[in-house]
Amino acid sequence: MKLTMRWFGPGYDPVTLDKIRQVPGLKGVITSLYGKQPGEEWKKEELSALKKQVEENGLVIAGIESVNVHDAIKTGSVGRDMYIEKYIETLKTISEAGINLVCYNFMAVFDWTRSDLAKIRPDGSTVMSYDHKIIEQLSADNMIDAMFKKANDFLLPGWEPERMARIKELFKMYHDIDEETLFANLEYFIKAIMPSCEKYGIKMAMHPDDPGWSVFGLPRIMKNKNDLLRLVKISDSPCNGITLCSGSLGTNPDNDIPDIIRNLKGRIHFAHIRNVKHNGSRSFEESAHLSDDGSLDMYEIVKALFDIGFDGPLRPDHGRCIWGEVSVPGYGLFDRAIGLSYLSGLLEAIKKN
Repeated sequence: MKLTMRWFGPGYDPVTLDKIRQVPGLKGVITSLYGKQPGEEWKKEELSALKKQVEENGLVIAGIESVNVHDAIKTGSVGRDMYIEKYIETLKTISEAGINLVCYNFMAVFDWTRSDLAKIRPDGSTVMSYDHKIIEQLSADNMIDAMFKKANDFLLPGWEPERMARIKELFKMYHDIDEETLFANLEYFIKAIMPSCEKYGIKMAMHPDDPGWSVFGLPRIMKNKNDLLRLVKISDSPCNGITLCSGSLGTNPDNDIPDIIRNLKGRIHFAHIRNVKHNGSRSFEESAHLSDDGSLDMYEIVKALFDIGFDGPLRPDHGRCIWGEVSVPGYGLFDRAIGLSYLSGLLEAIKKN
């Protein structure tokens, strides 16, 4: 497993590469051209400049998260074939930069949803949390306003202001899209890009829905083991795989994550490993990575990845805000560094046993 950390790039992330490289065991970053809108082709010189900056700091780009999928593709509306061609051109550019992994999702409107970005925990740290009862009392506009008020003026991936300004238009686009229609559009997309993925050597790693249920009546199709197995059956190509996100799958306590890992052997290209604490039905908060701090058995999750021979990039995911750090919500340096060291320790113990 290759230990990495997400980095949002210059102008977006207050956590700098020279600090990231000091985390023990870390070899690379997961990043992207975060200013790009869905459907916009990436320029070689922009990606080359980003790669050069990372490598000058003694690291490598281990994967791209994300190349966002245009809504015309997700809804199967006019222009989807054009946007698929643009997507393929971007995959070619990524391949030419020597990068072979792309994490993406197929979530409608919102890439992820929380009811609070800074819930105060008993120890004084803050975490992102979700309570479906609170969400049900909000309109989408009110939720967006509440999110941005606690964003510390930083980027919220998937919640870009340009996108949120079109929220009413987006909901209208998805008005008649149910889960089966959304899945059919995903199947169309995967079958269209797989020949190019094989040609360029790009592994596509689907990220599960977050949380793992419908929010505001929007369809969600990557919620559990059955959904993920259905995804990999679309194409037998080894390029068609998933991002194993323990936090997203862990929002639903019915998901047996070690079992999911073992059933997807050979198709897990990337791993986000983090913990969540269940507070009731469709209510959870993010926690420290340590098993005892949340509801997930992190040892069993890492062991399952080891047992199936997973050797792709692994990164700690959303962490707590601790010691007064001001950062992109969930992406401060301090708690993610602690989390990565904890995961590294688990891995060392598993290997030696």
